[in-house]
Amino acid sequence: MSTKLSPYLIFLISTIIFQFFSPAYSIGVNYGTVADNLPPPAQVAQFLKDKTTIDRVKLFDANPEIIRAFAGTGIAVTVTTPNGEIAGLANPANAQRWIDTNIKPFHPKTKINYIAVGNEVLHWGPPEAIDNLVAAMRSLNQALVQSGFTDIKVSTPHSLIILQPSQQPSLASFQPAWDVKVLAPMLQFCKETKSPFMVNPYPYFGYINLDMALFRPNPGYLDVATGKLYTNTFDMLMDSVYTSMKRLGPYGDVEIVVTETGWPSVGGPNNLQVSVENAAAYNGGLLRKVSSGEGTPLMPGRRFETYIFGLFNENLKPNLIEEKNFGLFRPDFTPVYDIGIMRGGAKAQPQPQPQPQPRRTRTRTRTQPQPQPQQQPGKGGKKWCIAKPDATDAVLQNNIEWLCSTQGIDCKPTQYGGPCFEPNTKMAHASYLMNSYYQINGRNDFNCDFQNTGLITNVDPSKSQPTYYNTIFIYFSKKSELSD
Repeated sequence: MSTKLSPYLIFLISTIIFQFFSPAYSIGVNYGTVADNLPPPAQVAQFLKDKTTIDRVKLFDANPEIIRAFAGTGIAVTVTTPNGEIAGLANPANAQRWIDTNIKPFHPKTKINYIAVGNEVLHWGPPEAIDNLVAAMRSLNQALVQSGFTDIKVSTPHSLIILQPSQQPSLASFQPAWDVKVLAPMLQFCKETKSPFMVNPYPYFGYINLDMALFRPNPGYLDVATGKLYTNTFDMLMDSVYTSMKRLGPYGDVEIVVTETGWPSVGGPNNLQVSVENAAAYNGGLLRKVSSGEGTPLMPGRRFETYIFGLFNENLKPNLIEEKNFGLFRPDFTPVYDIGIMRGGAKAQPQPQPQPQPRRTRTRTRTQPQPQPQQQPGKGGKKWCIAKPDATDAVLQNNIEWLCSTQGIDCKPTQYGGPCFEPNTKMAHASYLMNSYYQINGRNDFNCDFQNTGLITNVDPSKSQPTYYNTIFIYFSKKSELSD
């Protein structure tokens, strides 16, 4: 005797099968709070638990309200120490006090899985933080062990400025200023404690072609030394890190965690690689990539714990509109686009695009395996951009961070050990970098605005009388001499 299923029953069965067997990807996110319109942390934690497959978050501090909000959710939390406290945390007593204040009151009710010792410390400094970074990691780990928290690991996230420029992953290596002195003992610590090596690879800031960056079909890029074909930039960056680790010592088995990566959804009129579609393509492709377990050409079969930047659009981020629009969600919890992390089929809602501000396309940056040469500051022009003498150090530091982290400016000459580190003042460092940006981007007046902290001069700084301008020109001429 045969039975015929009703159309409704067929639909019901199909729906159940779809819900149970459709891919559900878990992922981590960076929970930034540079905004004045974000929901309370308790609502955020409940939303992530109930409505998304996000199962871990990374904080840029150790905000007790946020940490407490994730208690009982099962969502893993990474907390971060300030860069400015790293030198002090090298002292075991200070490290124990930090654990007593920021970990003991919350863990294990809140599932804290990592302590990030600073953020991109080798990139930003200060020198005393770099010199004490590994010691601080060891002191914090010792304090955790003494407190009985053996399930919390200690590491520190790196921008890919730690890599020397190379055209192929197989040729990659760490910067000689940090490889033996800082990164080798750090990797040894990671190996001993089974802690991960944390990196922030951003194909958005540097790629060979857009299709490779966005995980779209493309002919690929052949590493002739290994014969490996790369079809996405993410794999190239990860294998560059892996090659550099192995080149430094027996560290190929140290886990690599991707603590930041992402793509903005809104940009200026000439920033053609920024759109909702491209952001969805990158983060969606990334999610499928890291969830597949396929690994990379040099690390087949490896999974990478990954944290997308970021959770929300943050309206108080400085400078460009792109910086405000890296979020997966708007402050009202509506998704900016759909990458498959929502429970219950919630979809992104279209939003009107803001009026963009004039700017040029971002230049490629230090994280690119095949870097492009930069123009030299002050060469070939009759105008210079310098910081206004009355600009505060705090504002100039914001300029420095924006230029170094998002605009592809070579900031190494002004960092510790660089030829332009002295005089070590915000005024001198910012002026050098602001002029670099101004020269590279066409010497338009708006390229030297920097929220009204930049000053255009037609006077050759090397010939002007005030010591201020002569000091700035030392920076420009030193950089030029090195490049000739």
